[in-house]
Amino acid sequence: MTSLLHLDSSARRDSLSRELGGVFAAAWRAEHPGGAYVYRDLAADPIPFIGAGWTELCDRVLAAGSTDLDRLAELADTPATTAAWAIVEPLLAEVRAADVVLIGTPMYNYSIPASLKAWLDQITFPRMSLAPTRFVVTTARGGMYSPGAPKAAYDYQERFLRDFFAGHFAVQDTVFVNAELVNSRQDPLLAHLRETHDASYAAALAAARRLGKEY
Repeated sequence: MTSLLHLDSSARRDSLSRELGGVFAAAWRAEHPGGAYVYRDLAADPIPFIGAGWTELCDRVLAAGSTDLDRLAELADTPATTAAWAIVEPLLAEVRAADVVLIGTPMYNYSIPASLKAWLDQITFPRMSLAPTRFVVTTARGGMYSPGAPKAAYDYQERFLRDFFAGHFAVQDTVFVNAELVNSRQDPLLAHLRETHDASYAAALAAARRLGKEY
């Protein structure tokens, strides 16, 4: 049975990253009526930041020389690592069960929200692999960060996530659906770019719907 793990991380309840993710998820669920669907709102129900127990568990993984995800629980044999594993276990189980992981994220200060970073930190251990899991990321960005744009070099959102999934999870199949220039809706200084935003937003909606049907 195919499965989708859907995560949102925007602090805005009516955010475009949430909307785009919702479009993908609706299309995916229509194509997979018998598929499993798990949803987490990382902004409304935050994941704790990693603590000393997690770092101890990570050290044990390194000392063991490899990451057998089925045996991680065996390494949690102190009060601190046991408490850390109690947080990690359900999150990691959700990711491992998913064929597709859908992440809705805004760009905050050129990067991702702390809520999403906390989730990533909790589920990531050395030398692990989540391949062949497929990742889809729907984003909303206040400015324009696409290749060739003046601020393209400041895009530490897509670049970070793409490198993170490839470097830590051995996942190369990551697709991004970006709505650019969202701040043109509010900022008078960007109002002249509203048509460019509208085109980006329309293209992102179409891409999210198409990908939801294809994945």
